[in-house]
Amino acid sequence: MSPGGPAVPVQDRPPTSEPPVASPRRGGSTRARQDARTGLALISPTFVIVVVMVVLPIIWTVSLAFQQVRLLNLRTTGIIGDYSIDNFETVLTSGGFVDALVTTLVYAVCGTGAAIGLGLVAALALRRPFRGRGLIRAALLLPYVAPVVAATFVWSTMLNPQYGLVNEWGTGLLGWNEPIAFLSSRSDSLSLLGVEVPIPTALVTVIAFEAWRSFPFAFLFLTARLEAIPDTYEEAARLDGATPTQRFRHIVLPQLLPTIAVLTVLRFIWTFNNFDDIWLLTGGAAGTEVVSVRVYNFLIARQDIGAAAAQALVLALILAVLVTVYLRFFGRREEQA
Repeated sequence: MSPGGPAVPVQDRPPTSEPPVASPRRGGSTRARQDARTGLALISPTFVIVVVMVVLPIIWTVSLAFQQVRLLNLRTTGIIGDYSIDNFETVLTSGGFVDALVTTLVYAVCGTGAAIGLGLVAALALRRPFRGRGLIRAALLLPYVAPVVAATFVWSTMLNPQYGLVNEWGTGLLGWNEPIAFLSSRSDSLSLLGVEVPIPTALVTVIAFEAWRSFPFAFLFLTARLEAIPDTYEEAARLDGATPTQRFRHIVLPQLLPTIAVLTVLRFIWTFNNFDDIWLLTGGAAGTEVVSVRVYNFLIARQDIGAAAAQALVLALILAVLVTVYLRFFGRREEQA
């Protein structure tokens, strides 16, 4: 017994209060919410930049494409207005649209193929180490890093029919009958085995310029991929008696196909939308008017902003369809090769 009163049984004593233990589940959810808020705070500047620089201009362009907007009433034009499809009818039924679209496809396909082909040849030629290889590799990057204005000026000067270096050599050394206007002649005849074959001179010239200016980009990618191929594969094939052509076809090329697939998509998109090269070389004349040049003419010459926006949307839609078809039917096949 206690000296102050009767004893209290142990089982009847009130339980002692203990501090509550935090639930691991609740703590985990709180940490997850904090991580989510931190992630949103980190990506918010990029999100704002993308919305302001990409999303809003796209919405504004789509809105202008469905309105009759000229330069005079641009300030009073809002996102919501009198929508119609008149601009698209004007663009699709205007003279020269189909020809410009065909020219754009020819320019993009040939320019992309030539650039990747030249890049592949250069990468294979400089694959093995030799004295001065680094200097040659650095020199091959000059067409890509040179300002486009300087590059087009050099080409225009060299190809000038009056004082150009190419025509001087052609008439003096190669036996040309007369100088060739490479940048202003729509078509010239080339004799092959007694048959006169028409050649789109200006278009071929701008395609050659695009290939020359863009092949260093493909050269960099393909060189990096070639450096990653183990030498043991080719060494084993060489011991088995495989020829250089067989080694390239069955060993090197399958290793390069995924890289070539990516290069094809990137170069095709950039070449399809290319404007400055053609504008600086020919101004879109002599059969070199591509769709991007038509967009510029609608915007600047005609001051028809609505039609220019509509034509830009048509160009983007055609490009999206072509890239989707390529990725669907060719991209997966090359990645699995």
